Amino acid sequence: MAGPPPDLVQRLYATPPDRFVAARDAAVAEARRAGDPKGAREIGKLRRPTVAAWLVNLLAIRRPELVADLAQLAESLRSAQRDLRGGKLRELSAQRRAVVGALVAEVRKLAAAEPAAPPLGKLPLGEVEATLNAALSDTEVAEQVRAGRLLRSTHYAGFGEVPRPQLRLVTGGGEEEPAVPDRAAERAESRRTRDQRAAEREARAERAKRRRAVERELAKARDDQDRAEAELTGVTDAERDGAATLDRIETELAELERRRAVAEQELSRAKLARRGAERSLTAARRRTGEVEAALEALDAEEEDAAEGGHEAD
Repeated sequence: MAGPPPDLVQRLYATPPDRFVAARDAAVAEARRAGDPKGAREIGKLRRPTVAAWLVNLLAIRRPELVADLAQLAESLRSAQRDLRGGKLRELSAQRRAVVGALVAEVRKLAAAEPAAPPLGKLPLGEVEATLNAALSDTEVAEQVRAGRLLRSTHYAGFGEVPRPQLRLVTGGGEEEPAVPDRAAERAESRRTRDQRAAEREARAERAKRRRAVERELAKARDDQDRAEAELTGVTDAERDGAATLDRIETELAELERRRAVAEQELSRAKLARRGAERSLTAARRRTGEVEAALEALDAEEEDAAEGGHEAD
């Protein structure tokens, strides 16, 4: 699965640690709004660095060419150790101190240019220096430093990939002679080495145990997150469907209200027409009655006239 966009990762790891979580959560929300839940989960996995790690990341992001010089110096140191070139190693060691000092000074300048950085007097520059020295001796640390995604400071424990050069005794005549072995010191050093390695193995086993427990917790948390996101998607769809249904009903209701208003107007006009018709009918009935009465009067007069004629005969 592809990780978060590199430019986003750089922007987050260049953000001061006290603002990292807010910036990461905003990026997660933006990915979700963009319809990318997998990308949102990947961004959510990014962890906040310590202040010292942030300073080293800032150096790698803002001044990658200086970190590249550090990597080149590390390779030169490893080559000198492998070849047991004492003079060259001493020269490179002095160069290492100068380079690390210059990088620490550059870190101070970069931090001073960051508005939200801690005060210069509170910067953990000792941890930064220890991490840079570790990067010179440990290729894994060097890669983390170069990537600009360091989470915490580190230091070199003395067990790098290149064995320490054997020491030689330089005599007054300038000839190199093998050093006189100190068996007791060698045995003591061997015991210390065994004890330290045993402690390292025990610490590694404890870290592995804690890692397994944390990974189980992480898997459970991710499952819970997936379920919560699925639930959110479901209720969001239900909310959208409900809103669409309500809009449709409101549209239909508005149409019904319009039709009701039209029907009420038509009913009002019909009532007015009925009342007019009733008045016309009343007037017509009254007129009919009057005419019928007049006709009846004429009929009566004609009958009276007819009866008078018969009597005269």
